[in-house]
Formats: sequence, C-alpha cells, structure tokens
Amino acid sequence: MPRPCLGGMMDDVNGKFELRHLRGFEAVARLKSFTQAANDLTITQPALSRTIRQLEDAVGTALFERDSRHVELTAAGKTLLEYVERALAELERGLDALQQRACVRMGFGWLLPDPWAQRTLARFEQATGTTVDLVRTDDPLSAVQQGKVDVAVIRGPVRSSTLRVVHLFDEPRVAACSVRSALAQRADLTWQEVPRWPLVVNIVSGTTGPWSWPRGEGPATVVETTNFDEWIECVAANRGIGVAPEVAMRRNPHPAVRFIPLRGAPPSPVALVFLPHVREAVLRRFVEIALSVGDAGE
Repeated sequence: MPRPCLGGMMDDVNGKFELRHLRGFEAVARLKSFTQAANDLTITQPALSRTIRQLEDAVGTALFERDSRHVELTAAGKTLLEYVERALAELERGLDALQQRACVRMGFGWLLPDPWAQRTLARFEQATGTTVDLVRTDDPLSAVQQGKVDVAVIRGPVRSSTLRVVHLFDEPRVAACSVRSALAQRADLTWQEVPRWPLVVNIVSGTTGPWSWPRGEGPATVVETTNFDEWIECVAANRGIGVAPEVAMRRNPHPAVRFIPLRGAPPSPVALVFLPHVREAVLRRFVEIALSVGDAGE
C-alpha cells in the first residue's frame, strides 16, 4: 500500500479542525476504544464519534478501522499519530512551562488575616504550581478595578456592581487608644461607648467609620487617615481612639498604643474581590482553596 501523503492533506485542511479533534484522535488511538476514550475525555461517545468523523473528513481519509468489537488505526492513522503525539507532548510541555511562570497578584491593604493567608497561599501554590505575589497597596479595591492585582483581600463592606465579592469569614474587633488616653486603664470597652470619643478612621481601607453606626449615632468627631500606618500613629498621638480587627492587636504592637477588648461590636467581614470573567479558571481554584481553609486555617 502506498504511504499516504499527509503533507498535502494538511495543506488542504489548514484551519478545518481544532485541538479537540487531535486530543480525541489520540485518545481513541491510545485506548483502542471509543467508549473508554470518551470516558477519559469526559465527553459522550456520540460527541467523540462526531469529532473523529470531522477529522477524517478534514484529512480526506479514514483513520480507524472499526467494527462492533475492535478499533484499529489505518495506515494513514498510524502516520498521523506520530505527529499528533509529538505535537500534544510539545503543547503540554509549553503549558507546564507557562504554569510554572504564572502568578496570581493578590492585593491587600494591611496585615493579612492569619493563619488563613499563609495556609491558603501554601495550598494553592502546591496544588496548582502557580505563585501568589503579594502586593501591598493603600487602596486594594481600586487596584483590582484598575487591573493592578488579580484579586484582593478586603475588610469591611464592599458595594460594587462590577466586582465579584466572595465573603470568607468575619473577624472580631478591638479598640485602640494611646497609652496616655483615659481609656488606657480600662479592662474593656463596649461598642455603644465608642462614639463618645473622637474616632480615628482609615477612610481608604479601614473597617470602622461613621458608616458603622446608624445615621446620627456615630462619633461627633472623626480624624481621617488614608492607610494603616497613619491610622495607628494618629491613635498613638492621642488624637482619638480607633477600632480595628483583632489581628491588629496580635500582629502590630506599638509602644504608644494600647489595645482593649471591645464588647458588643459587630464582626468585621473579610472578602476576596476580583473582576468577573478575568482569569476565571485560576481565580476559581484560588477561591475554592481560600474558602476551604476558613478563618481558623483548618
């Protein structure tokens, strides 16, 4: 039998088939069964049969000899398989190389929740081979909207019709005051008492502000800052008291600041925020792992 001239065939069929045709062809050739190949590809057998017929129509020759019990490659099929296997192997190597270099940029304003952040990053990187780059930014919400990061950890309520918001967990709140404040000797403070003092607020990425109380019930005096460093230094300077998630007490000791347990405070929500339809597969996996870790890192 003369060797089929596949080079000429491929010139004629350029653009008439897709990667799915080659993957389907390779699976049937490898497993010698349409049923097993369909299961391997997680598609239906009729869909796989149509895919193979489309490929055979495109190359203009039969690639398989099949009856009710056997599936064998034709001479043309054997020749094509050599090239398809090499092409698919090269494609897999290329995708692996890209994945090793890929990264997810995760923005945050201050003090990532622990141990959630550390365990989420470790599990995601181990499961996917994709690195997570941490990006500290004063305004992580804007960083997501501007495409500077892929996903951001946001504390406090998020109201947006253009972003996906996935609630992770809630954090307890504590109060913060200067060691020179009259509150410094208090064993605890209630949420209802907070508005009696000037409140230092991070208006960009803070979790507590006048918006945290019903209209007319919040603090009369508000000291505005735009990031965590400004916030804690204003508290240290005794310009007012602050309210922050409990992680601030554990992770950011300041010699001039005293943290006080806060009773009756509403919890502070923590969420992942990202643009819909951007890097959907990798972000979907990141969110799945982030949710499975939970607030306690279990």
